[in-house]
Parts: sequence; C-alpha cells; structure tokens
Amino acid sequence: MTSIGRQKPEGEWADYGERIMSSFTSSLTRGIARHLLEKPVEPADLEAAALFTLDAVANAVAGRNSDQGRILLRWAEGRSMDPSREAFLMGALTHILEVDDIHKASVVHPGCVVVPAAWAMAQKNGASGHAFLKAVLWGFEATTRVGMAVGPAHYRIWHNTATCGPYGSAAASSALLGLDEDSLVNAFGNAGTQSAGLWEFLETGAMTKHLHAGRAAEAGVTAAELAAFGFTGPPGILEGVRGFFAAACPDAVPERVLADPGQRWQLYETSIKPWPSCRHTHPVIDATQMIRNRIIRVEAIKSVKIESYKAALDLCNNLDPESEYAAKFSLQHTVVAALSDDEVSFLSFDAAARERLRTLREKTSVSVTETLEGAYPARWGGAVEVTLDDGTTMREERQDALGDPEVPLPRERLIAKAKSLLEHGGSEEAELLIDSVLGMADDGEMPALNLLP
Repeated sequence: MTSIGRQKPEGEWADYGERIMSSFTSSLTRGIARHLLEKPVEPADLEAAALFTLDAVANAVAGRNSDQGRILLRWAEGRSMDPSREAFLMGALTHILEVDDIHKASVVHPGCVVVPAAWAMAQKNGASGHAFLKAVLWGFEATTRVGMAVGPAHYRIWHNTATCGPYGSAAASSALLGLDEDSLVNAFGNAGTQSAGLWEFLETGAMTKHLHAGRAAEAGVTAAELAAFGFTGPPGILEGVRGFFAAACPDAVPERVLADPGQRWQLYETSIKPWPSCRHTHPVIDATQMIRNRIIRVEAIKSVKIESYKAALDLCNNLDPESEYAAKFSLQHTVVAALSDDEVSFLSFDAAARERLRTLREKTSVSVTETLEGAYPARWGGAVEVTLDDGTTMREERQDALGDPEVPLPRERLIAKAKSLLEHGGSEEAELLIDSVLGMADDGEMPALNLLP
C-alpha cells in the first residue's frame, strides 16, 4: 500500500494527484457513494443499528447532567433550532460523558456524529424508522472508512471524530434526503472541507472535545442540505493535491477507504463502552478488575505496572489528573479506580475520588510493549501487573476490551446501560424511549426526543 501525505519532496507534487487517481477508477468520494447506494441492508442490520442508536440517544440525554451539558442547554435555550443546530446540540451532548461508542480501526466515535445528524434530519422530514436506521448504517460506514485511511500520524494532532465525522453525518443526512450519486459526492466534498478538531484541549481539560462532535454532526447536515439544492463540492476532497490527506494525513493509506466492500457494515466493527472513560483505558480496566478479585487489601499493593500501546500513552499518560475529565484520560487513575472501587462509574473521577486514589496512583508506572503496539489499531489491548508487599505478583492481559466486537456486551447489558444513562439524564420515561428506539427495527415510528429543559 502507498503512504500519502504532505511530507513529500516538492518535485513529486506535480504528478501527485495523477498518481493517486491512477489507483482508482474515479474519486474516493464517488467510490463511497456507490458503495453505500449498492450495499444491501438486511433486517439484522437494522436491529444492530437500533442498538447503536439507543446507546447514542442515552448518552445524549445523560450528557445534559454535566457542567458542559448545562452550558450547551443554556446556549440553545431560546434559539431557533434548525436541523443543523439540533444535530450540533445532540452531537455535543452525546460525547460528554465518555461512554459513547468507538470504532477501533478508525479511532472514530461514530454514534455521537451520525445519530444526531440522522435524528435531526429524520425528524424534519418525517422519516420512517427503517429509513432512519438505514441512514445510521450509511453514516457509520462513511466516517469509519475515511477514518481507517488517515494513518496514525493524523491522530497524534487531529481528533479523528472531528475530522472524519463530517463524512458520516453527510452520508446519514444524504440517505434521508434521497440524494443520488452525484449529489452524494457534492455532500462529501463540502463536508470534508469543514474537517477540523485538535487535541490541544487535553493540555487543560477544556470542553472543546464536545464541540468537535457537535460541529462534525452539524457540518454533514449542512453539506447534504446544500447538495440537495445543487451546491457542488470537490470530488477529490480526500485524495486531491490540496485535499484532506495531503493537508493533514502524512501517512495516509487511501486504498483503505474502499477496501473489502463486501464485508459486513462497519457498524458491526464498532465497540460500545461499559465504562465512562477514554476507550484507550478500557483494556487495562478490564484486566484490573480480574486482579482486584484476588486482592484482599488494596493497602497491601506495592506497585502497579500498566502496559499499553503508544497511542494510549500519547493521550492517557497522566499521573496526576487535575479535573474529572482529565481523570477519564488517565491510564493510572482508571486502573487504580478499578483496583479500589466495586465498579468504575461516574463517581470514580470526581475531586473526592482523585484525592482518595492519589497515593495508590503514585505507585503506578506505564510503558509501551512491542506486542501491544504491533497489534494496534486492529486490537486495543493492555496488561496490568500488581505486586504486593509480600512479593506476590498478579498479572492480567487483554487483547481486546469488553464491549469490542470480539467481546460484545450482551443485549441485556446494553439495554441496562441505556436505562442507567437515561435516568442519569433525568428521563422520566426511560423504558418507553428504549422500547420505541428498538422498535424502529420492526418498522416502528421514530420516537419524539426533546433535549431542551
């Protein structure tokens, strides 16, 4: 495979576009459009899309019960909320509590971008449940296929959900607008040119990450609506000389966008989180919980070794997190929380928990191992080794985390998670909303959802 990016000698730029395009019969966005239009949708696909929709909707409702959520709701109150702004609000709320889905191979959170865009567009157009769920499938497919091609260097600076998300929200919105192939290409072109979102917020724990999800959802809605009016977009937005890969993806692999078109929908390759922290922390949480069952006294722990892959350390190596959000991006904190607490929950990250776990956190160390690094991003693994004062050593390793396609959460636990999130967000009709969302797979109508107080 050819790696494409901006770090190329100037002499190669003259034929850059020609060389890339020679690998494809047309533009990559046209390839995605044809793929979506031709890929069959089976009843089981709609059922799977309904479960992921439920997870996203529950996260959006729960996100209202947070400092960030309350700010967003104050911002929205009294404003004219057209579909693009509705998608923005729901997308931002969905990504607050760090317990929304993630697609491993692309490192994209599809649900917080795709479901809000589809929801806003479907509500406006009075779409059926089946039409909505098909749109969700399209959105997950487009955003993750782009995400799988951007390369690891992109992720070190850019937030993939923010940069690849607009392609997914555009796909979902286009499905509900009934756009043809040419209009889909225009929607992708104008969605992609809005790609943005940097990791700098991690330095201070700023709220910007939620803005990323909201803007990515909003961008695709706007792009698709404009395309429906004939507003054109660049077909080579991904692989063009001045396109996305050239600008922001030094080691992009464009071939991955259209690779293996016959495999199942990418929605099936998406993980659903059981714990409210960065997904990079989940393999070691999973491993730690097994060790905890064998420790009589946490006070007897002498040291804790945490092993992971480079991307996890790049984002989550934080020995002394100073905020609740920073703690959710700390390998050290999440591991000691899993050692100390019966369950890793929202309460595991507040100021009291961070102070309570400080001493144990200081006994941790983190490192990258060749095996785990080599398996990433196809597999997000981790290992934890705990040594006690008497010299006893206990070690657990995970190749995958609970909630991954390889180790899926049971349907009952998915529904229980949704119910808990909905109640956390103040929903008084959680069970009715759950039944209504899942009922769309049986061609039920879309339920009403009002996120404003």
